Amino acid sequence: MRAFNYHRPSSLKDAAALAAKQAEAKYLAGGQSLVQAMKLRLSAPSDLVDLNAIGDLKALKADGSGVTIGAMVRHAEVAASSAVQKAIPALAALAGTIGDRQVRHMGTIGGSLANNDPAADYPAAVLGLGATIVTNAGKHEADKFFKGLFETALKPNEIITQVVFPVPKRAAYMKFKNPASRFAIVGVFVADFGGNVRVAVTGAGPCAFRQADMEKALAAKFAPESVANIKVKADGLNNDLHASPEYRAHLVTVMAKRAVEAALK
Repeated sequence: MRAFNYHRPSSLKDAAALAAKQAEAKYLAGGQSLVQAMKLRLSAPSDLVDLNAIGDLKALKADGSGVTIGAMVRHAEVAASSAVQKAIPALAALAGTIGDRQVRHMGTIGGSLANNDPAADYPAAVLGLGATIVTNAGKHEADKFFKGLFETALKPNEIITQVVFPVPKRAAYMKFKNPASRFAIVGVFVADFGGNVRVAVTGAGPCAFRQADMEKALAAKFAPESVANIKVKADGLNNDLHASPEYRAHLVTVMAKRAVEAALK
């Protein structure tokens, strides 16, 4: 790890101002990805702007109309929230499958989305539920947020403040996980809003994406058999030591079918 300057502002305004002064500054949320990259010298920021002292980023509320999660809310908090469990059970369940206990008690939704790891779980929920990512500079629709491998619509020094999720009629998330890291080799989030169905896939491609053929089939009939025979193209899917593009394509169909089955229970 290379030397860096450390800052711990207590307000969003101060955090943005500190980052703006340094061309190589980075925001520190849970640090589950950034700190590891720094240890490997894959990332060498001149300054770290720690967001953990900013209370405004830690709010969590849920009711019948929606769920709002502050950017610095830990995965474990979302998983344990009775309000989230009642409003969007699938979202709480997803949070409970992220990494291990240590990761869940340190990692944050804002950090996960800003990092946009191709195998992260939260992007599937954000895209599958059509959430809104709120920042200190405005709002981003889920469909326009994930741009590519570790790339988002965030502008330099823009800070995620909260994520707003609408409540679906029913939803579920299923993933085929890496047994060591618990990252999604392929994960599928299915959400039914009463005729409007969204199917989001993570782990399979450079970033989370929607599966239009499955959405159309499930809108006509929300049942496992509606997606069971849909063949996903392997072109452009990830290829690594964990799975080939062809296997990932196969897993998308398998996980989508399981997600629909879970949503119907």
